[in-house]
Amino acid sequence: MRRLISFACEGQTLTATLDEASGSTGLLIVSGGNEIRIGAHRGMAKLARDVALKGYPTFRFDRRGIGDSEGENAGFEGSGSDIAAAIAAFRTACPMLTRIIAFGNCDAATALLLHQPLAADALVLANPWLIEANADAPAPAAARSYYAERLKNPRAWIGLFKGAVNFGRLFGSLRAAAQKDVASSLSTRVAKQMTRWPVDTSIMIAERDGTAVAFKAQWDSDLFDQHRNTVPMTTIDSASHSFASDADYAALLTMLLAKLA
Repeated sequence: MRRLISFACEGQTLTATLDEASGSTGLLIVSGGNEIRIGAHRGMAKLARDVALKGYPTFRFDRRGIGDSEGENAGFEGSGSDIAAAIAAFRTACPMLTRIIAFGNCDAATALLLHQPLAADALVLANPWLIEANADAPAPAAARSYYAERLKNPRAWIGLFKGAVNFGRLFGSLRAAAQKDVASSLSTRVAKQMTRWPVDTSIMIAERDGTAVAFKAQWDSDLFDQHRNTVPMTTIDSASHSFASDADYAALLTMLLAKLA
């Protein structure tokens, strides 16, 4: 059964959806970007339904200032209180819970890493966002990956020869691709938080997604040396940031069910 729940966060009322099930382990879904809790292409609603059908209650919510929730939108970096309040509300709604697994995609994954709620027992993170919000060009690794794929496509060459290309944007992106990947301040903060509050964490990335490519470049740097051997990573052959294809969705669902079991 699916039902709506309201709960408080620092004086504001937030709205959530609970897909009920009888299990003692539950899934908390944290939305990325300014996305409402239904998710891109209704993906998070579908995920919640399918997880609940396997016996695990699933809770997804709109943070402050998003969707049906009150308050001002503080972005993923200001969502720590929202996540903590959602976990508390989930436990109140499902008192039989003994474990909560928190899942986030994109900057929702980053929010979970930054805030690492101690009330969650494990994290599943997809395509974490480690790009500075004020970056005026693509991350170098993402730019290199993009143009490597484009050069394989004959249509890209045809467009170039026909003049159907914005050369200013092209040269800017090529300059970004030529740069060396450096640790962003966001990456540094995430790495420190992972050290301070170690939580059982698993990562999934779509290897041709730009956000995932940029994340992987940071993850393979010295900054995350101590975490690479302890945090398992699953890579799928996809460019879909939101796991839109049937195969991508099945891989994500399988990973989550394994963590919940």
